[in-house]
Amino acid sequence: MASSTTASQTELKANKVPLGWRDQCSALLIPLNVCRKDTMYLPWKCEDERHVYEKCQYDDYVRRMKALSKQKLAAAEEAE
Repeated sequence: MASSTTASQTELKANKVPLGWRDQCSALLIPLNVCRKDTMYLPWKCEDERHVYEKCQYDDYVRRMKALSKQKLAAAEEAE
């Protein structure tokens, strides 16, 4: 299931995104890395791109934790 925040494998390969970073927010990481390279990784540059990427990462974390808690609850109910 691809969303608007997930880049295709060809895009990821073309932009040399490491395997560990190819997640649900990979499409937001590509412009962030481009901006970082263009501005020589200055910390006060690319704040908007970084904020959007980190928000995506947080939302993905919350989604996975909710799914895990539902899974644990279902397993506990099944065990009873």
